[in-house]
Amino acid sequence: MKRIGNSDLLVHPLNLGGNVFGWTTDEETSFAVLDAYAAAGGNFIDTADSYSAWVPGHSGGESEQIIGRWTASRGNRDEIVVATKVGSHPEFKGLAPETIKAGAEASLRRLGTDRIDLYYTHVDDESVPVEDIITALDGLVREGKVRHIAVSNISPERLRASLEFSDREGLAKYVAIQPHYNLVSRETYEGEKAELAAAHGLSCIPYFALAMGFLTGKYRPGGPDVGSVRAQGAVQYLKTARGVKVLEVLDGVAAAHGVEVATVALAWLAAQPTVAAPLASARVPEQLPPLTAFADLELTREELTALTEASSVAG
Repeated sequence: MKRIGNSDLLVHPLNLGGNVFGWTTDEETSFAVLDAYAAAGGNFIDTADSYSAWVPGHSGGESEQIIGRWTASRGNRDEIVVATKVGSHPEFKGLAPETIKAGAEASLRRLGTDRIDLYYTHVDDESVPVEDIITALDGLVREGKVRHIAVSNISPERLRASLEFSDREGLAKYVAIQPHYNLVSRETYEGEKAELAAAHGLSCIPYFALAMGFLTGKYRPGGPDVGSVRAQGAVQYLKTARGVKVLEVLDGVAAAHGVEVATVALAWLAAQPTVAAPLASARVPEQLPPLTAFADLELTREELTALTEASSVAG
């Protein structure tokens, strides 16, 4: 188990993404994925109030509802660490204090629970002072509706200001950051954000840990471009020298260990400073084993170096 920041949250090394629940995965299959994850020792589920508002006929919150019905039907709410986010739901856009409070209440209802274990600001709202955002989140913590707070998409400057305000005023402080971060997208986190996370004891919970499926090895140079929604994002990496080189090294390391490419990609990410639990989703239970397997894979120093060098290739 991994500890999130300096909190009391102990979680499985794989953070299971709930973005597919109610979107590309119906409720029955979502339950099967969640059951398989729990059976593998998983206890850390990620969602957001906006999932899946982009689907025609959906209003947002469908993923939360499925997760809530699953925990209720399995009677395991106390064993599961539920993370959700505020700021992107069509009815609760932005991070004005009243929006944060209303968004949290709506998420609690959909999840069928009395507390959110880890509550992220989904996308920063620079029209609102960080002092107002942190104060609103602190209020939810003091009310017992949120156990710990976290942050996703934010600039280094606003992150620093938020952390310093929490320290100065003795208010709730972010314990985790969820950035876009993986073997082929390192610039999005490494540098000032990672340094701030390390200095303030934040855990990194990277999203797009498998680069929208590219780091599963499913997409290859010269291969067919699969027509799924997610494939459109993944195949962009095939057009870069970095993407091709990373696949080449991943193949070699995976073969040496007798594991799948995705397992190695997640193991590299988990070995990076501040990273606690990479986030990845599975549409069907059969996709889970390569994801959970990275927790038992220990890469050598040479393998980690080879992967890091491949991901540093320009172009």
